[in-house]
Amino acid sequence: MDRLPVKAEPLTTQSYNTMSDETKDMDNELNDAATAPQQGAQDDATTDYADATTAHSDYHPGGVKDEEGKLQLTGMYQNWFLDYASYVILERAVPHLGDGLKPVQRRILHSMKLLDDGRYNKVANVVGHTMQFHPHGDASIGDALVQLGQKNLLIDSQGNWGNILTGDSAAAPRYIEARLSKFALDVLFNPKTTEWKMSYDGRKKEPVSLPVKFPLLLAQGAEGIAVGLSAKILPHNFGELCEAAIKYLHGEEFHLYPDFQTGGSIDVSRYNDGMRGGAVKVRAKIEKLDNKTLVIREVPYGKTTSTLIDSILKANEKGKIKIRKVEDNTAAEAEIHVHLTPGTSSDKAIDALYAFTDCETSINPNCCVIDEKKPKFLSVSDVLRRSVDHTRSLLEKELMIRRGELMESLHFASLERIFIEERIYKDRAFEQAKDMDAAVSHIDSRLEPYKPQFYREVTRDDILRLMEIKMGRILKFNKEKANELIARMKEEVARIDHDLQNMVEVTANWFRLIRDKYAHEHPRRTEIRSFDNIEATKVIEATEKLYIDRENGFMGTSLKKDEFVENCSPIDDVIIFYRDGTYKVTRVQDKVFIGETERMKAEKKKKVEVVHIAVFKKGDKRTIYNAVYRDGATNACYIKRFNVTSVTHDREYDLTTGTPGSKILYFTANPNGEAETIKVTFRPNPKLKRISMDRDFGEILVKGRQSRGNLLTRVDVHKITLKAHGASTLGGRKVWFDHDVQRLNYDGRGQYLGEFHSDDYVLVILQSGQFYTTNFDLNNHYEPTGILRVEKFDEHKVWTAVLFDADQQNFPYVKRFTLERCTQARPQSFLGDNANSRFVLLTDQVYPRLLVTYGGGDAFRDPMELDVEPFIGVKSYKAKGKRITTCTVDKIEELEPLRFPEPAEAEADAATGSDDDAGDTTATSDTPDDATPSLFDELPD
Repeated sequence: MDRLPVKAEPLTTQSYNTMSDETKDMDNELNDAATAPQQGAQDDATTDYADATTAHSDYHPGGVKDEEGKLQLTGMYQNWFLDYASYVILERAVPHLGDGLKPVQRRILHSMKLLDDGRYNKVANVVGHTMQFHPHGDASIGDALVQLGQKNLLIDSQGNWGNILTGDSAAAPRYIEARLSKFALDVLFNPKTTEWKMSYDGRKKEPVSLPVKFPLLLAQGAEGIAVGLSAKILPHNFGELCEAAIKYLHGEEFHLYPDFQTGGSIDVSRYNDGMRGGAVKVRAKIEKLDNKTLVIREVPYGKTTSTLIDSILKANEKGKIKIRKVEDNTAAEAEIHVHLTPGTSSDKAIDALYAFTDCETSINPNCCVIDEKKPKFLSVSDVLRRSVDHTRSLLEKELMIRRGELMESLHFASLERIFIEERIYKDRAFEQAKDMDAAVSHIDSRLEPYKPQFYREVTRDDILRLMEIKMGRILKFNKEKANELIARMKEEVARIDHDLQNMVEVTANWFRLIRDKYAHEHPRRTEIRSFDNIEATKVIEATEKLYIDRENGFMGTSLKKDEFVENCSPIDDVIIFYRDGTYKVTRVQDKVFIGETERMKAEKKKKVEVVHIAVFKKGDKRTIYNAVYRDGATNACYIKRFNVTSVTHDREYDLTTGTPGSKILYFTANPNGEAETIKVTFRPNPKLKRISMDRDFGEILVKGRQSRGNLLTRVDVHKITLKAHGASTLGGRKVWFDHDVQRLNYDGRGQYLGEFHSDDYVLVILQSGQFYTTNFDLNNHYEPTGILRVEKFDEHKVWTAVLFDADQQNFPYVKRFTLERCTQARPQSFLGDNANSRFVLLTDQVYPRLLVTYGGGDAFRDPMELDVEPFIGVKSYKAKGKRITTCTVDKIEELEPLRFPEPAEAEADAATGSDDDAGDTTATSDTPDDATPSLFDELPD
């Protein structure tokens, strides 16, 4: 096929660096075509592909010249570009199903086999040798060789081969060395089963495909971009491939999932068996070093520590995550330290890293392979089945070849034994034969009686080979050894025949052998798990402040001198309610005009009042809006409760009936669905029997935002005011406490406190012995240090405390008590008023046990175990408690309880708060418990 010179479009340095190896080769080939027109003829001689593509290469430039004799490019593009695209797909970018290799990889491995002598070879030498088979530049060969070496499967490398974790490139080819791994020598090569073809220049032979007896394509993975086609096959675990192959051979079900050298975790719920349309999510492994430092130990597949750090810094610049600095301590293992700013929750920061950085990426696999010189889209399971079937056929072929060799050896051994035992070489007719034909004829006639014993027909070549036996071998001939050799060969043939009849088990044993020999070198590094969907709006840091200019009708984060609304993030939405009953949701911006609505334009009003503005959370069903509005058509007032879960950005909605003149008279936004009581005052009217009425929003059902609401009154309303705050009507709300930032949250970060109702409180116990209760408002601030316990307050819960009482000569005391509600502004203490009293321990076990260890002059005493429940009753937290001992104490520790309350007993105690010593709860801080003698008052000194 004739070829015309084709010149590629020039590429910039940036675009060239981002191209794949296959695309670079394509560009180089286009430029090389202008100076090497003979390349086409050589390519046509190498593979059957050229014969397959000549069918659509019927364009001849000489036949389509215009009047001026110029060639038309239309035909050239239509035919020759298709030829070129087919070549790139079949011979460059997409791996072959047979051996799982691209041509450049196959040629590299073939060259390394030719050079193999057990020692390392310079990579530069391997690249140069491979150029005898690969018709392209040394750069693409070197890159492909480095990529093979970094996969740590087929090539045993030595020197600086780069780092897949940091993305550092390998050293120059003259400095690094390589040789084939033992695994490659075991599974890749067998010249007896290899199909050969001539190289591109006709001087060498190269394999059409290597006889690979392993699903190499799935073990290594492959990625390539061709013309209008791409392949992306993810790597899988070595041992799991062997197990899956064995299961397939035995007709059992199997599943395969990716495994990456870089580790991390993967969600395979949408893997779709590696076919087109599937997707997997890959995450880095992030650990907490402390409350202010996160450590990234493993990076996602396809990312490096450099790209990961860049994405983190960009997210920080955009205000999506708060970090102080990032340190890269990667060496043999990935280690990136992310230092958080003070007040940043580590749990929230981890979610933000997954949501806004490359710590979580999505990969779309595309299992495209070349099968029978055509690109095909298969599943990973199909590739494994085809590979295992191919391995089985190769093993069968090797057995057949070995059997043929044995039969030939057995045939000649039988000939040789008869030739020597019958002393045919001593026959006079043989010795006096006038020529070779006569000698051959004589030997053939002498062998005639024995021919039925032979395994095939005796040929002239067999007889000529007998005549080449040297006299020394004849003199050393041993009949017993000859018979033993023949017996061993017969035994091996019998084993081969048995294996040929049981190829399924032979193939399974082959995979077991490979698994036992090499699988321990390739453990699974990527953890398979299910990822929770992370909502960006919940984990992004609120680094901006939202302001509103009510007078001029502007809203934004740049209005620093105007009214502050609340903290927000750059990706938040804002919901705005207007006095005319309209509302809309818009995005946070630096400055945007919001002082005009469509109804205002229709009614030609100059100004509209904003009654409520706040950050909008999509899908929030707990924020309930309570409103009273006057209908513009009937002048009647309606009351309604509704929520807003999802709207279209910048589209105006109406909470009224939409008639002109409608107006909101009362409006509140309740984050926990609170329903207050309002007082409605009417305009003075002599006909009215009363001038006001009360209405409880708790009597109004929560409906959709488009509902009209319930009729409140048809009388003219003067004003509506709040009469009493209400409780939530939505039931309990789950609350967590984040110890990193000492704040409550509803997002599941930190310690779960329980489900809170409107009358529930949070109990905070400090290490100083003080305690207080708060509501579960997210705006509550707690001490940054010194918190001992945080939990849901239970007034019936019995606590046990041990202290050294400074008012009682620092003797150890134990007390059991319940706590009472008190405000954060005026906390109470269960240790007493003396600041010198020393706190030892606090427990909420129902039947606590203590171990008292003596010290000082009483160290000779054995430690004492104290059952606290029968020792002292439940009293007020202000009571002094009961002295444990007057001896010198070294330490007091809590032991595991020996008994636990029965469920019925626990429920009764929780309901009534009863105790056998309930009558003692009237004790005050001024009445110590020393009236009851200590257990050790009567012990000798």
